[in-house]
Amino acid sequence: MNLKKIFSRKTLIRIALLAASVAVMLLVMPRADHQSFTYELNQPWKYPLLTAPSDMPILRDSMSLRQMRDSIDKAFIPVVRHDNAVAAANLSRFEKATGGDMSPTVRNFLIGSLRGIYSRGVVSTEVYENLRSRPDHTLRVAGSNDGDNTVQTVDASMMLSPAKAFNYIDSAYAAASGVKDARLDDNVKRALNISLNPNVVVDSAVDAKLRKQEYITVNGALGVIKKGQRIVDRGEIITPQIFTNLNTYQEMVSQSSVDSEKRTFFTIGQGMYLLIVLGTLYIYLMSYRSTFFSDLRKMTFLMAFITLFEVFAVIMFEYFHNGLYLVPFAAVPVVIMVFFDSRTAIFSLLASVMVTAVVATFQFEFIFYEMMTGICATLSIRQLSKRSQLLRTGLITFFVYGLCYLSVLLINEGDLSNFQWKVIGAFGINSIILSFAYILIVVIEKIFGFTSTVTLVELSDINNKLLRRLAEEAPGTFQHSMQVSTLGAEAARAIGANTQLVRTGALYHDIGKLESPIFFTENQHGINPHAGLAPETSARKIISHVIYGLQLAQKEKLPQVIRNFISEHHGKGITRYFYNTAVNEAQGKEIDRSKFEYPGPNPHSRETAILMMADAVEAASRSLKDYSPGSIDALVDRIISSQESDGLFNDSPISFKDIETVKRTFKNRLATIYHGRVAYPELRKPDQPTAAQ
Repeated sequence: MNLKKIFSRKTLIRIALLAASVAVMLLVMPRADHQSFTYELNQPWKYPLLTAPSDMPILRDSMSLRQMRDSIDKAFIPVVRHDNAVAAANLSRFEKATGGDMSPTVRNFLIGSLRGIYSRGVVSTEVYENLRSRPDHTLRVAGSNDGDNTVQTVDASMMLSPAKAFNYIDSAYAAASGVKDARLDDNVKRALNISLNPNVVVDSAVDAKLRKQEYITVNGALGVIKKGQRIVDRGEIITPQIFTNLNTYQEMVSQSSVDSEKRTFFTIGQGMYLLIVLGTLYIYLMSYRSTFFSDLRKMTFLMAFITLFEVFAVIMFEYFHNGLYLVPFAAVPVVIMVFFDSRTAIFSLLASVMVTAVVATFQFEFIFYEMMTGICATLSIRQLSKRSQLLRTGLITFFVYGLCYLSVLLINEGDLSNFQWKVIGAFGINSIILSFAYILIVVIEKIFGFTSTVTLVELSDINNKLLRRLAEEAPGTFQHSMQVSTLGAEAARAIGANTQLVRTGALYHDIGKLESPIFFTENQHGINPHAGLAPETSARKIISHVIYGLQLAQKEKLPQVIRNFISEHHGKGITRYFYNTAVNEAQGKEIDRSKFEYPGPNPHSRETAILMMADAVEAASRSLKDYSPGSIDALVDRIISSQESDGLFNDSPISFKDIETVKRTFKNRLATIYHGRVAYPELRKPDQPTAAQ
């Protein structure tokens, strides 16, 4: 066993990605080891029978509690105390306000009236109204000395509010004066207004204490739900009392003192679950998608995408009613399929759904809904090439969600009596969000440097600036690229490779010929600039189209996958025509082969390998004089066998079976392109004799 390979840098990074994903998911997952419920007042209970985990008090529901507290407040006798300093201060204020403008008789009368009012007691308007609302007209008076906790109930029927006290003095003054309709002047009224303040005030501390004591009688438990007894059963309408019992249950569970050892084991269980699910995804990639598994950039994207999706799903679950069903899980396979393949997309969907199922309330239903819609979304697109496909996929997922919801409802309830339109609304929002997945695809392209099929389709538009320039400046090369694109796409389709990638890569593989189009046969018209040049010079000129093509691709910001077609379509092959010419002219002298060799590298994917074969076969087919099936077959076999013998496909995952399929496709396609045509007969003139004549 090679330990160095096992603990290589790539392996350690992949392990770190797995560990980071598990850590982040564990961080956001609920720590409680119990099921969470969402419920509404006057709605049926959607979950199975719920029983008390331990003895649980039955508290009054909020409406009854509020009514009983209101009743207590209405009947409650306020607790007050006498503030003797208020009377003295207000009498002094009145004397200063009236000054010497009043006769001694009137003044003494008013001061005496004020003293009488304060001896009876002046209370606030609120206390006065409470006093008059009760038939006994009593108040409780607390001890005036510090440390005196005694409270006495007294008759307060003679006490007045400031307004009532003012009216009393005004009326008394009119009666004492003996003058009909006699009234106090404005200055006296103002003096009375500022001098009439309550001297019997509420003792807030004692009053609040006594109120709390009376509230205890209604805050206390009505009874106890014993451990194991029913709290609520499926289908039962949630009354205010059941609603209160459920709140009590949730509060008890959340505040229950679970020992640290049990909580630790619960977290360990969650971590093991996540490792098993994500580890299975790793095993799949390592076994069946080794190319993806070895690409750290793609692995980083995959794990980050699944992790962030899980975080988003948990947040939606915690803060929104039916939040999990607002999360478009169908977007997971759609997005991953764009950058990977459909099998990896569905396997990633399975991993995402299984990870999120830990927090789902109805785990079976959740897995059923999301797997069915995700698989249907994947099958509806297969290869994303137009944005409008996402709209169609959104409609399909909405329809599938609806069917799944109806089936589960009929299984659980046996009828549609509990059908909820708001659940359908959540599915609708989910599908709408899915239709905007194109924005997410664009963002991922920018961050990770990937290339989606949509981008490839846009690049393959022949009205693209670079392709239009190729058509104008090197028309022969442009036509050659179009033929290679068609030939390569057919072969890619035959072996299950990325058809759109081959088609687009073929259109750009020879853009380097824009530097000197005339040096390439397809652009020459009777003049051959290679005449008179040394084979090494001509070879260098031909080879330079790869180097210049990469420079031009970088300048035009073409994706890396397209640049790979430019650098790999000749691999490390040689310019055979000029190499053979140099060998023949050398007359036995040794020739430096490296001067005739392309910079490479050799193809690293099935798609670039297909292009290498298509490019060589299409170019060679133009030199054929006989386009019979036998001649075409011999050409295809000779060209591709030569590439195989040179080891140009050794770094590519293309198989011998794939190569045979590609050969057969090329032969059929070329036979169609160069099929023989029937010669059209010429039209004879009426007076022209026939051959028999």
